[in-house]
Amino acid sequence: MSVDAEARVRAAGREPAVAGDRRPVAATALPPPGRAERSLKSFVRFLGRNLLREFRSIVAEPVRELVRRGLSGILIAILASVAVLSFHAVDQYRTGAVLVRLVSHVRGDIPVLLVLLRTPLSLFVPARDMPALPGIPVLFLGFALAQLVLGRRRTLVVAYAVSLAGTLSARVMIAVGPQWWGLPPEAAHVVDTGASAAVVGLFAHIATVKRAPLLFFFAVTPTVIRSFEKPNLAGREHIVAITFAVLLGFLATRKPRKTAPVDLARPA
Repeated sequence: MSVDAEARVRAAGREPAVAGDRRPVAATALPPPGRAERSLKSFVRFLGRNLLREFRSIVAEPVRELVRRGLSGILIAILASVAVLSFHAVDQYRTGAVLVRLVSHVRGDIPVLLVLLRTPLSLFVPARDMPALPGIPVLFLGFALAQLVLGRRRTLVVAYAVSLAGTLSARVMIAVGPQWWGLPPEAAHVVDTGASAAVVGLFAHIATVKRAPLLFFFAVTPTVIRSFEKPNLAGREHIVAITFAVLLGFLATRKPRKTAPVDLARPA
C-alpha cells in the first residue's frame, strides 16, 4: 500500500465493525388459566360480593335502625325472651305447670279451635326435651333481626303463620300414618311447644326477602339437616315452617306484572 493510501486510511479512521443481528427476544407467553382456576376466582368474587351485600343488609342496616330507634326496635325480642323465662319459671311448680298446660299446650289430639287459641302462647313455652336458657340468645337474635328488618307487625304475622303451619301439618301427617312423611299415631299425644319453628322460620323468611344465601346456609341449613337426621314431630314441623316461610318471602318480594295502559279514548 502506498504512502498516500495509508494516510487516507488513517485520516478516515478505521471502518466500523458490523453490528450483529440483535433481534428482540419475544417474551415467553404464559399459559391461559385453567378451568379450575377460573372457577375458583369466580367463586371467590361471588363470595366476596355476597358477603359485602349481606353485611350491609343483615348487619349494617339493622344496626343503623337499632341506633335510630333504640330498644323499641327490638321490643318483640325482649318481650319474647322475658316470656320464655317467665313460663319456664312458672312451669317448675305444680300449680303453675297446670296453668301453663291449660293455656299453651298444643297436641294433635285436641280440637283445632284450641290449637288456634293456644299457638301464640305455645311459642314462648320451652319444649320439654330442650333446655330453656341456651335457646334464649338464638330466640332473641331471631326476633330482634326480624323486627329490625321486617317491622313489628310482619314479624308477629310470620312467626305465628309458620308455627301454625307446622302445627296443622303435623295433624295431617298423623292422619296419614307412618308412611312417607307421615307420623305414627302416638305423635298425637306429644306436647308441641317452643319457639324453634318460629325462629328458624323468621331466619328463612329474612334470607329469602333479602336474598341472603349465606344467612340461610348458616342459620337454616343446620336445622334442616337435623330434621332429616331425626325425623320426629318437631323435625317435620321445622321443615314445614321453613318451606312456608320461604314461600311467604317469595310472595312478599314478587314484582307485579306490568300491564299496558288502556286508551279509553280509543273506540273498541
